[in-house]
Amino acid sequence: MKVTDFSKIANKYDQNSYRLKEVKWDQDLKDYIDQKPKTKYDVLDLACGTGIYLQHQMKYFHPINIDWYGLDASEDMLNIAKQKLNNVSFVLGLAENMPYESEKFDYIANNYAFHHFINKEQVLDEVFRVLKKGGIFKLHNIIIHDMKKWWVYHYFPSAYYEDLKRFWDKEVIFHELLQRGFHVELKIKYKLTQIPLLDYLNHAENRDISVLTLINDDEYQEGLEKMLNDVKKNPDKTIVNEFAELFCLATKRES
Repeated sequence: MKVTDFSKIANKYDQNSYRLKEVKWDQDLKDYIDQKPKTKYDVLDLACGTGIYLQHQMKYFHPINIDWYGLDASEDMLNIAKQKLNNVSFVLGLAENMPYESEKFDYIANNYAFHHFINKEQVLDEVFRVLKKGGIFKLHNIIIHDMKKWWVYHYFPSAYYEDLKRFWDKEVIFHELLQRGFHVELKIKYKLTQIPLLDYLNHAENRDISVLTLINDDEYQEGLEKMLNDVKKNPDKTIVNEFAELFCLATKRES
């Protein structure tokens, strides 16, 4: 599978407004804290990128004594995160070989990043290792197998075939976690809607969606020209858009 070069998109990554709108109060983290009261919690944002999740959650959970950690393989993305946040322990490293002691974290969040990992099996082994007993690994991502009519695939069809190499299906995720000793709850949020094409044109032009950096330039330009022509012909044009999100809570068993 191809690997995204985040050095090329780090400076424009936060310009995608949908990434900022997507981040809300992590209710699952709140539920964990409510159910397991203690004097301090250790929370890791795995593949933290530019720190979007951490920035929001630190604000929401400000009164609670939490030590926040961020791990990412891209130095460029981490540098941006460090400019935003002071009270986070950031580490440049791979999810396949985390530089943390065993059973360190109460909660590990992994948002829209699991498909980037080369050795996903090894990542899950590491997650299990560094998670405390009773701790939670929350995996949040899109499920590309359930969204073949996503606007990206509509205009850039080769992107779908690149994503098939990167994304595990939901059943694989479920069973890989289960066999490692997690209790797993997996939910899918699915939407089929009509969207105004003009609202998404700037996201295509920005080319900050990782899979658009993996297709070749000719395929990208062909899809972008098609979008531009469709908008030029009809600024109010809408297309059918399919979107599916996975919310997976994996709890490390106590025994």
